[in-house]
Amino acid sequence: MTTELGLEVFLEAHVDRFAGSRFGLLACPSSVDSQLRSSVERLHRHPAVKLAALFGPEHGIRGDAQAGRLVASAIDPRSGLPVYSLYGERKSPTAEMLADLDVILIDLQDGGVRFYTFLATALYLMQAAKAAGVAVILLDRPAPIGGERVEGPLLDRAYTSFVGPYPLPIRYGMTLGEVAQSVNEREIGSELTVIPMRGWSRVMWFDETGLPFIPSSPNLPTLDSMTLYPGTCLVEGTNLSEGRGTTRPFEYIGAPWIHAESLADELNERSLPGLRFRPVYFVPTFSKYPGEVCAGVHVYVTDRDASQPVNAMLHVLQTLKRRYPDDFAWRPPWDDGARPPIDLLWGSDSLRHCIDADESVESLIESWQPELRDFERDRAAHFLYS
Repeated sequence: MTTELGLEVFLEAHVDRFAGSRFGLLACPSSVDSQLRSSVERLHRHPAVKLAALFGPEHGIRGDAQAGRLVASAIDPRSGLPVYSLYGERKSPTAEMLADLDVILIDLQDGGVRFYTFLATALYLMQAAKAAGVAVILLDRPAPIGGERVEGPLLDRAYTSFVGPYPLPIRYGMTLGEVAQSVNEREIGSELTVIPMRGWSRVMWFDETGLPFIPSSPNLPTLDSMTLYPGTCLVEGTNLSEGRGTTRPFEYIGAPWIHAESLADELNERSLPGLRFRPVYFVPTFSKYPGEVCAGVHVYVTDRDASQPVNAMLHVLQTLKRRYPDDFAWRPPWDDGARPPIDLLWGSDSLRHCIDADESVESLIESWQPELRDFERDRAAHFLYS
């Protein structure tokens, strides 16, 4: 049985109630139905839908922008509609962009991870819609790495940013619709309707849905890379390559000054659940160390249900810091006066201080378990799926 997406449920059972409304649509390359038809095309051609504007997240509505590259607003060449970038000069729509709209549809394939920027984009759009008096309909999609496991500390509000918009753990085990509904009830108060999927349950990984896997980020091309991403994205906060500019982003970790074989041996000796490490050599074509030979490890997922990528990455970072104290470094702030990227990704400065002081990683992991248990209890009130 193939999971029926929120997009498909909306067009089948709800769209006629909105006949005559002017719609905006927030979408990305993975905003397709089970037959690989784009939600932009389906909605633009539907007789009951007056699609008036498009909104694009990071990477753009067609996915042609690399990570971190600002995207300009433009006219979509296929539909002729204006595309307002929410990853350019602004990350939230202006009142003028929303002035002629009655409803905004959100159809994004979230990553299930706090620093995956689609979450912030959806929440910012909901806030702007509330201020403009525009209704929001979120067309729900699967949590690609499942809806059961939660990992990592909750964000400290003092570290709120675009890669940490709300106090969630790093891996929150909820669909975008569930998170949006929860945050909306607690803080935003927009006129939000979530259209749930049919045939999806919390135990399902994306490859169990029967749906085609379409990368919503050019640097997360496989389900393995998404499985590791809650942990390996933390490498972005260091001077190591996280594999951008290779065929295995977020699966490779390395730098020119690493000895690959001994690093892989040491990490495998730690027996981290569900993961194995292979020595690897690679030359990034862009991002960190372009054109230089990097050595490091290729992280393999051997048991995705047992793997704990956030916890595992703490051990990896500690090992690297101990082995290469004169080479390993934290990435400097992106802007003057800003916090270090690792603190924004982690949601506090506790990881950085733990690694720098060579303190117990296990003690740090234990420190956030009480708040994580509280979050697990609280999130159940907002489940849309069994």
